[in-house]
Amino acid sequence: MKSGKLPNKILSALLKHVDINDPRVKVGPQVGEDAAAIDIGDKYLLVKTDPITFTSDNLGWYLVNVNINDICTMGGDPKWLLVTLLFNPQTTEKQIKVIFDGIRNSCKKMNISLVGGHTEITPQVNSPIAIGCLLGEVPKNQLIKTSGAKIGDDILITKFIGLEGTSILANDIKSKNLKIDNQIIDNAIHFLYNPGISILPESKIAIDTIEVTSMHDPTEGGLITGLEELALASNKGMEINYAKIPIKQETSIICKKLNLNPLGLISSGSLIITCNPKNTKKLIDKMSESKINISKIGSIKNKNNGLKIYIDGELKKFPKFERDEIAKYFE
Repeated sequence: MKSGKLPNKILSALLKHVDINDPRVKVGPQVGEDAAAIDIGDKYLLVKTDPITFTSDNLGWYLVNVNINDICTMGGDPKWLLVTLLFNPQTTEKQIKVIFDGIRNSCKKMNISLVGGHTEITPQVNSPIAIGCLLGEVPKNQLIKTSGAKIGDDILITKFIGLEGTSILANDIKSKNLKIDNQIIDNAIHFLYNPGISILPESKIAIDTIEVTSMHDPTEGGLITGLEELALASNKGMEINYAKIPIKQETSIICKKLNLNPLGLISSGSLIITCNPKNTKKLIDKMSESKINISKIGSIKNKNNGLKIYIDGELKKFPKFERDEIAKYFE
């Protein structure tokens, strides 16, 4: 198979055969849901696992934040992290220390407790692989599920799409002669921190400001795959306006040069939010107060409507991304 996340169609078929016999599991494995939710009494325990496979630069910051993001989309408070680190035999002790320190420092900055994990040297990997398992908690009345989107809801997205992917690509091409302005590349590299790949601030603002019907974190496969996952989880359709999708100039320039589509580029740092249209202005105003960019890009429709996007005045089906655009680049 091609590299990248397993296609949703295949994953859905596999998950149909998973039996959950424990009634305490309130949210189990499902395409589009960002974490599991387990009843532990007065709260739900949220559990998420996510790897970093596309880059080893700033690996700790990527690892901590992509796992935090999935807890945040469920309305939760991220708490405890376990990490599995896999290195090939050519890795030096110094290189391992750099990655470990990066994880430790990122946990400290994001107020996460590193509580355990596993580290191994194996010839089965070509570059460092980090897999995080993050646990968090959420009050039972505050749990948000991707499946909660309702017909008529507005669809909003924070910041800009493709931030994570653009940063990774820029870091890889900085030493190549692609005739891209150095300032563009430098700006793109720093997307990792500004606007940043964490959605913790905007998720908290959304939850505290309005009644959110669903939230989702568009990671591998980019915005389009994230929207597909939300539609699949909620059993709904949607219409999106391409002209309203926020894309940084640096992302557009780099993707055009590399013949990649920003709509399918890994997009940690963006948060998809659905809400009743009557709450949209209030949410946009509150985000603006915190200087967080947020854009209304479409609306939730009946499932029979399908997944459509307006491009140049024409309503088309969503483009298909069987894998992330960045996987295509690195192949």
